[in-house]
Amino acid sequence: MANVFFVSDLHGSISWYEKLLKTIRDELPSLVLLGGDLLPHPLRDSSKYPDFILDFLRPKFMELKQTLGTKYPRVMLIMGNDDYKSLEHDLIAGGQAQLWEYIHFKKKSVLDHTLAGYSYVPPTPFQLKDWERYDVSRFVDPGCVSPEEGMHSTETDVDKLRYSTIQKDLEALFHEEDLTKTICLFHAPPYQTNLDRADLDGKMIDHAPLDVHVGSIAIQRFIKKRQPWITLHGHIHESSRITGEWREMIGDTYAFSAAYEGPELSIINFDIDNPDQAVRMLV
Repeated sequence: MANVFFVSDLHGSISWYEKLLKTIRDELPSLVLLGGDLLPHPLRDSSKYPDFILDFLRPKFMELKQTLGTKYPRVMLIMGNDDYKSLEHDLIAGGQAQLWEYIHFKKKSVLDHTLAGYSYVPPTPFQLKDWERYDVSRFVDPGCVSPEEGMHSTETDVDKLRYSTIQKDLEALFHEEDLTKTICLFHAPPYQTNLDRADLDGKMIDHAPLDVHVGSIAIQRFIKKRQPWITLHGHIHESSRITGEWREMIGDTYAFSAAYEGPELSIINFDIDNPDQAVRMLV
């Protein structure tokens, strides 16, 4: 049995990280996947840990590794749209210390499967655009800010901002290979599913009604066409409250979301070979 923990959208919460680390110590999963939005919001008070990665994340995972020894799980992670890309190098350095593996736009062999990571989400109303891409075209939903107009924490290529799409990225990442044993660690959920339902009912901007589904059309089309084994998502915290669901079957693909808006930490616990038995633990 290959026991896997999947969490997302911790947003630098000390209590959630402590709960995660304790649950890892208690349950000893083989693999831990972190699906983005891992760091504190830059406007949030984080004076206790001025450098969250170096002062908190690395020491805590190092302590866990020393405690568990050979039972320390393989930890793999991506960033999300609330994470500053300028901090990416600090996460990569944590990989060099063998605490975790940073896998945005990478594929790794794990537990007789392939794991692929991808951080970008479609345009949002928020200003930080480090991890936003146009979805399938340059269309932007009412109320949202384009990747070209927002703020970036690193130097950007204007042409990439203008012409890159999530759809093109997925084509480049996966080519034409068989994905029946592939697990995709996305930050964005697929469009028009139980996993991308935002709390936008009845809301309008300039007399235009807002779409209550805010996931990625490109990721939805990719899953339907390519049918990876499992896809993992976050980003839309309120979706499971509104729909009552944190999982969905899309053809033969098992799609899970760990995003959650309650006070507890949401951990999706699944056996990589038997994902139909997945459970959501609220700790």
